[in-house]
Amino acid sequence: MSAELIINADFYETRVALVENGQVAEFHVERSSDRGIGGNIYKGRVVRVLPGMQAAFVDIHLEKAAFLYVSDVYQPMGDFERLFLGSGNGENGEEEEGEEQEETDEATIQNDLPLTPEYATVPIEDRLQEGQELLVQVAKEPIGSKGARITTHITLPGRNLVLMPTMDHVGVSRRIENEKERKRLREVMISIRPSNCGFIVRTAAEGAETEKLQAEMDFLLRLWQNIQRKAEVAPVPSLVYRELDITLRAVRDLFTKEVDRLIIDSEQEYRKVLTFIETFMPALQNGIELYEGDEPIFDAYGIEMEIQRALSRKIWLKSGGYIVIETTEALTAIDVNTGRYVGKRNLEETILKTNLEAVKEIAYQLRLRNLGGIIIIDFIDMEKESNREKVFNALREALRRDKSKTNILRMSELGLIEMTRKRTRESIGRVLCESCFYCEGEGHLKSKQTVCYEILRELERDRRDYFGRNVMVTVHPEVAARFYDEERTALERVEERLQARIMVKGEPSLHIESYEIAPLET
Repeated sequence: MSAELIINADFYETRVALVENGQVAEFHVERSSDRGIGGNIYKGRVVRVLPGMQAAFVDIHLEKAAFLYVSDVYQPMGDFERLFLGSGNGENGEEEEGEEQEETDEATIQNDLPLTPEYATVPIEDRLQEGQELLVQVAKEPIGSKGARITTHITLPGRNLVLMPTMDHVGVSRRIENEKERKRLREVMISIRPSNCGFIVRTAAEGAETEKLQAEMDFLLRLWQNIQRKAEVAPVPSLVYRELDITLRAVRDLFTKEVDRLIIDSEQEYRKVLTFIETFMPALQNGIELYEGDEPIFDAYGIEMEIQRALSRKIWLKSGGYIVIETTEALTAIDVNTGRYVGKRNLEETILKTNLEAVKEIAYQLRLRNLGGIIIIDFIDMEKESNREKVFNALREALRRDKSKTNILRMSELGLIEMTRKRTRESIGRVLCESCFYCEGEGHLKSKQTVCYEILRELERDRRDYFGRNVMVTVHPEVAARFYDEERTALERVEERLQARIMVKGEPSLHIESYEIAPLET
């Protein structure tokens, strides 16, 4: 399998696409005005304890208080200093395959850390008190109307290892399938780690020498010590540690041995990546390329078109069938239809082929759009039990490459499959779109910010037409207002690059997603 990591970096927005066999498998976006908080560590204060929900709300200096569930509380913490000192590891130290923490390649390992049997039954009102200070990490970013979910089980991910300073536990990623190598890595970490702290060996560490693991372990331990020192003097609430930006997170978590090369279109970010690679992954530095083509990088690799497709409600299949994806606050519903596909032999065969084709597209769209939570798939009804089993097994196989944890129930007699997919951040639709004010929130539109950035990209895409000229951009008045306010700096930067004067005019008759760009005669 060929794979490439494509990064489109600009000062206002950075977009990352993992392309596998010519198809966009994952897409991530981070805007400078709205940088994510996943993995950040805060010094917070408990503002409310809810015994009935076995949870607490913690002020970490965000718009909404963060949510802390009872299983995410590290230990009885009547004394704040004990948390910083790491006394009492809250675990019996035993390891049982299948019962230990889920070992994933996510940037943050979350939620399922083992506790002593005695402590597991302690209610939250006996663990936390209002006004108590805690060191917490964001496990799930705010999604929709929900605030961030936090944990006191701090994890610090590196390239090959994840440090768990509150644990006394060594785990190895289940994606390393060679049992001999798993055993070697576990033994190495047990022999070199200090007592009263845990580590997970990530997939990227397969084949790594002891010296390499030792160096990264020492780095993560120094990082944890710096976080502790900063937390001791930091005010409450406040940010103590910020996770890497999206470019370096992509390098750390997605640039694996299976990825042939990383291509980035910003010289500044390219040099930053090279420095990071030379420090942590020197063997991969020959796979880094600076893109210098005239065509925008996402256009050159066909990614821009895939992003637009990922925002569509209806997705056509090659056979002529289609799927419809509807997302609500509580769940995602996916409907499979034969559409224009009429088959060749009989109805049951036509339905089976459509369902099997839909399975591949559904697995692809779940990963690309980062859809999570409860997912209901309404396949076309099939009479034969054997055919229902084929579709179920095909879906399970198609989701094997998905890094997010999934749980799939067998197909019902009505042709429904219920499944869940772990959700840690907003979907593409929620990031790039906003509620439609034309239909009072019943649908979605591209946000004004997204439209502004599309216009800026089109100006640069057709730079030869606009270079050194006066250009008129006609947009909806609300998009024009955005250009004259929040996006003024971005517009001025593009003017400098094109050596052009760009004028923005509001036109109420235009749809908010529509715009016109025209050079003016001099």
